[in-house]
Amino acid sequence: MKTTQILIAGFGGQGILFAGKFLAYKGLLEDLQVSWLPSYGPEMRGGTANCSVILSDDPVGSPIITDPDVLIVMNLPSLQKYADTVVPGGQIYVDSTLISEKVVRDDVQVFYIPATQMAGDAGVSTLANMIMMGCVLKNNPELSFDGTEETVKKLVPPKKAALVDLNLKALELGRDYAG
Repeated sequence: MKTTQILIAGFGGQGILFAGKFLAYKGLLEDLQVSWLPSYGPEMRGGTANCSVILSDDPVGSPIITDPDVLIVMNLPSLQKYADTVVPGGQIYVDSTLISEKVVRDDVQVFYIPATQMAGDAGVSTLANMIMMGCVLKNNPELSFDGTEETVKKLVPPKKAALVDLNLKALELGRDYAG
């Protein structure tokens, strides 16, 4: 695996940090070198939030990402702020329920996923983030869908065990999305 730098961005309350933690734990369980760096505004819910995740075979020298390989955006301000930072040949994942603006670059792959709508329709309204993660896993050969259940079980606290199946359902919705 090459080093993959992933930036996830949106508003607080959208599960941005949880999505990043999911990718970081998944990397750890796959014996990768991992960096997870959360960042959020002081107001938390409703404020800006982003999370940098680096997955690599080699030790990670710095957790700072300036040119992500993969960008996952859950709101328009994040798309506007970070779209131009993605490396040529990289990927941008857009929650098209909340973002109607299109990416104007032609040197990156862009995936428009109506994750918030899909989550609401499936009865997992708070898990649009995990639908996005399912799409990311499907479209990145260095990441695998294998081990997602083990990863989710490590992340979800025992007192919220009922959320394991809901998170897995959301991941599968993202993986199976053919848009």
